Amino acid sequence: MRPLSPRLLSLALAAPLAACVAGPAPEIATPTPELPSDFFYSPDAASQTTLASLLPSEDPAFAALSQAAVERAPSLGEALARVDAARAGARRAGAERLPNVGVDGNVTGNRINPAQFGADNPFAQAIDTEQLSYAANLTASWDADLFGRLRAQERAAIARIDSASASASAVRLALLAEIAGSVTDWRVLEARRQAIESDVEAATQLASLARTREDAGIAPGFDRVRAEAAASASRSRLAALESERVRIVGRLITLTGLSGSDVSAALALGGPELSPQTAPAALPSELLANRPDVVAAAAELAASDADLAAAARARFPRLSLSAVIGLLAFNAGDFFSEDSVVGTLTAGIAAPLLDFGRIEAEIDGAAANKRVAFQAYRGAVFQALGDAEAAYGLIAASDEEAALAVQERDELQRAANLANDRYRAGLASFLEVLEARRAADASGERAAAALGRAERARILLWQALGGERAGERAAES
Repeated sequence: MRPLSPRLLSLALAAPLAACVAGPAPEIATPTPELPSDFFYSPDAASQTTLASLLPSEDPAFAALSQAAVERAPSLGEALARVDAARAGARRAGAERLPNVGVDGNVTGNRINPAQFGADNPFAQAIDTEQLSYAANLTASWDADLFGRLRAQERAAIARIDSASASASAVRLALLAEIAGSVTDWRVLEARRQAIESDVEAATQLASLARTREDAGIAPGFDRVRAEAAASASRSRLAALESERVRIVGRLITLTGLSGSDVSAALALGGPELSPQTAPAALPSELLANRPDVVAAAAELAASDADLAAAARARFPRLSLSAVIGLLAFNAGDFFSEDSVVGTLTAGIAAPLLDFGRIEAEIDGAAANKRVAFQAYRGAVFQALGDAEAAYGLIAASDEEAALAVQERDELQRAANLANDRYRAGLASFLEVLEARRAADASGERAAAALGRAERARILLWQALGGERAGERAAES
């Protein structure tokens, strides 16, 4: 048997040496974070309230604005466009594993100087100095992907579709929660307005009574002045609500992409009174893994793992196949003759030998990115756990506050009415009536604000538990 030539021997040694260009990909542990089996702040287990009822779904303003946001909100449109971009990237990564077929054609003219063959060459004069060639080719090339580099890149691209889709769901979840919160704030303003208008009416009646008593000479004018000042203070509080209304309308314009008139028309629709629902029974904390931001973080972790695999596989040789078949003729009439058929078939192998640390640096960078993605995933999981715990606890605290605020409002209102009756009967001073009226006036606003905070706590819980996705999984369980 003939010995291998030095050239063939060096080529044979290149492939095994290529595997030694960089060390193997590092093993990076990514254990699933352990969550407690139950939430620390858990409501009454007998509660049958559904997760969907935590949103103000019965409010026509929320129904109209949320539907408009889903259809035209800029933030959601941007997130959906990112999903389309991720899908295009996955299609491109999948296409890289398939052959690349092309076609080309050309007409080439050449002029040759016979003197380049030597002035004394007897055949130089017989050479045709001008040539015109016609060619058409069908080309094909394919990377065999023996070691799975392209497959790993495709897996990473597919995982990023899942990440972009989950991120879009997270944007939708946050969008609906923001709209629900803004509509609730609007209803709180309405309740505060009604309470203040009632205060203005009561203060006006008190001032009228003080004027009557002043005119009759049985009360000093100072009582009327104080009563009118109390009415003016209530009117001032009523006017201050307009700035809060403007901020809510502006926020909803940003969220929904609607005009100010459209937002105002939706908010003008009558809504139910503030009446917080009971919190749903605590769901298993494992369902937090279905929250969109957690799903997105998990998908990014899977994509970074595939990127690391692709970087590691760059250490190995690449086998490529290419072929060309076409027609070549120097006369247009001979273009389709049998003799004009030409073809080429090539198989090539390429491998890194001495890259001075380039591939190793790529592997180290991909490994670092995977560690980053894992910590981001852990952060998303514990962010979800913290949000849910806080939301459950906030519901309990806000419910107690709202109950006490309503009780205070009712008691102070009864006290104000009693003081007024005693004043009319001459059994109480005007100062006692005025102080009771001031206390009752402030309690109505406080009760409305407390009820609004209880409603908002439920919206936070809906968002913390993943919204519709968590509700669907809980129903399946």
